[in-house]
Amino acid sequence: MAIHSLSTPIEYLKGVGPQRGDVLKKELSVFTYQDLINYYPFRYIDRTRFYKIRELTPDLPAVQVLGRLVSKEIIGEKQSRRLLARLRDDTGVIELVWFQGVRWVEKMLQPNAVFIVFGKPNEFNGKISIPHPELELYNPNLKKQGNPTLQPVYNSTEKLKQFSLDTKGIQKIQAAVLDAVINEIEETLPEYILQKFKLIGRREAIRYIHFPPDAGSLQAAVGRLKFEELFFIQLKLLKNKLLRTQKFKGLVFDKVGDKFNTFYKDKLPFDLTNAQKRVLKEIRLDTQRGVQMNRLLQGDVGSGKTVVALMCMLLAIDNGCQACIMAPTEILAQQHFMSIKNMVGDGFATIALLTGSTLKKERKVIHEQLANGTLNILVGTHALIEDSVQFSNLGLAVVDEQHRFGVEQRAKLWKKNSIPPHVLVMTATPIPRTLSMTLYGDLDVSVIDELPAGRKPIKTIHLFESQRLRMFGFMKQEIALGRQVYIVYPLIKESEKLDLLYLEAGIETISREFPLPDYRISIVHGKLKPSEKDFEMQRFIKGETQIMVATTVIEVGVNVPNASVMIIENSERFGLSQLHQLRGRVGRGAEQSYCILMSGNKLSKEAKIRLETMVKTNDGFEISEIDLQLRGPGDIEGTRQSGVLDLKLADLTHDQEILQEARSEVIRIFETDPNLSSDENRLLKQYFNKKERSISLHNIS
Repeated sequence: MAIHSLSTPIEYLKGVGPQRGDVLKKELSVFTYQDLINYYPFRYIDRTRFYKIRELTPDLPAVQVLGRLVSKEIIGEKQSRRLLARLRDDTGVIELVWFQGVRWVEKMLQPNAVFIVFGKPNEFNGKISIPHPELELYNPNLKKQGNPTLQPVYNSTEKLKQFSLDTKGIQKIQAAVLDAVINEIEETLPEYILQKFKLIGRREAIRYIHFPPDAGSLQAAVGRLKFEELFFIQLKLLKNKLLRTQKFKGLVFDKVGDKFNTFYKDKLPFDLTNAQKRVLKEIRLDTQRGVQMNRLLQGDVGSGKTVVALMCMLLAIDNGCQACIMAPTEILAQQHFMSIKNMVGDGFATIALLTGSTLKKERKVIHEQLANGTLNILVGTHALIEDSVQFSNLGLAVVDEQHRFGVEQRAKLWKKNSIPPHVLVMTATPIPRTLSMTLYGDLDVSVIDELPAGRKPIKTIHLFESQRLRMFGFMKQEIALGRQVYIVYPLIKESEKLDLLYLEAGIETISREFPLPDYRISIVHGKLKPSEKDFEMQRFIKGETQIMVATTVIEVGVNVPNASVMIIENSERFGLSQLHQLRGRVGRGAEQSYCILMSGNKLSKEAKIRLETMVKTNDGFEISEIDLQLRGPGDIEGTRQSGVLDLKLADLTHDQEILQEARSEVIRIFETDPNLSSDENRLLKQYFNKKERSISLHNIS
């Protein structure tokens, strides 16, 4: 007899074989018995109850009904022939329809007999019917009738269905795999955790997630597996954090010197907010401990993250180190370079910009200055991580909008010094707390939750297409006051599928409404060459043009304090986080700024919630929580490539309580048993070591 284990290749399972094995690998990434067991149902058909006929609606899944057959007839000829039967219960009558196997089914249908009917309700000509239902004669003397279970439903694909691997086919092979290896499934959580959180065993949970005998068993299985999923994510993140503090020594910034103090006293363009002061204090403490700092700095658009980053870089310089800031786009890198230069002035510190466009001659000078230590701050894009870029003593690496960089890219930056540099990652995309705990659980998090003094909250207005003239009038009013306006479109060219006001048509309308020589317009989109884009941006920044018509390329990295109006066309097509980012391009000066959300008259329920949220609040964290509820974590920027959020069951929107419990338990365990060396944590250590093939990249935030 063949011996099967969880690591057995899937083709050896009874009922699979080489061909089905191939399609399971290609379509579902199911390579082994373990992979199949981990392929969970996405919903269940409830056969534990009978529905009344009056409860049936077309949006219900397959249901069970108990009723008496009152009539049957065959209608139509040849191809259009069908069998129509009527079933009655004490609440109404429903039609049952068959288009195939008509003669055979008709013989089964005994008038006046009571049947258990199972199928998906449909609506046709205003009437509810069930096409091709399963039938079973009801016998009141039998205790168990029908199929009184919760039946699992699995996602399938057209390719899988060609190999009879629809839901029923997958159910069969799941039953086969569980029969073969159920006793191989080992417990991963210690007994004390199971008891503390009232969790069922892993073997039981796996059986019940696929074939629950009742709703209570299913609930227990889902609760157990969700806890386990979130628990081991937290164990991995917090273990890596612990390893980093033990393993990665950090440079000690033990003095606040000339650069920091002079900047603070003489050059700071505005008073720091309490939030900025708090964050600087947290960073100061981090950099004195002799352990590599790994801190995430969250702050809304315009909250003053760059000033904080600059002051940290000056701290590094005061302690004999160099600093760098890496941004995802050339525009953003240039923006950082210019604002840092403007803030520190000439002769205060040596600063250079390195991007893909940097000329070979300039590059050579930068490389030399970096290597001999005369260059203090390097600002740049991915160009910073090239092997040819060698620092003399890199003490602080700042990564902006870090979700746009892959883990390996960031890793190269950390290796630029023999003692890993302190790391500050910044994001202007507010991250919901649950997501932050899961994605960045191994980082210390700082939040700037105040806007600089003198900044007025942006007023947001939602207008429909029919109110366009009002919008044009408002633009003219603001331009007459000497202000500038952004107009953002979702597309460049007309799309047959999307009826959007595309940019090219928009430019024509705006050019007619705002003619030369009274008005000048800049046009920026992704299809322009970088030099053309830069030229148009610069014209707007210098105030030579009053209107910038653009696609979302201006979402990040344009800072024009004089721009006071942001108009977003087809705003219903944008996600909340993108709308919030775009709105943050205005409101950077002392004047009142506005964001106008233009939309069509027909809005989906979700689009309505998004636009109402934008009008109601400027708080990025509140917006991010609503965004998480609307979209789910998989669609939030940056989570796909993180590799952490490969959640099979847990849902960060609804399982916050489980996440908090799991995280708190992991923290408690590491406080008392940091190396998981006690007997009671032996299981955790075994499972953790098995899962962790390598931690070479896990020291990176």
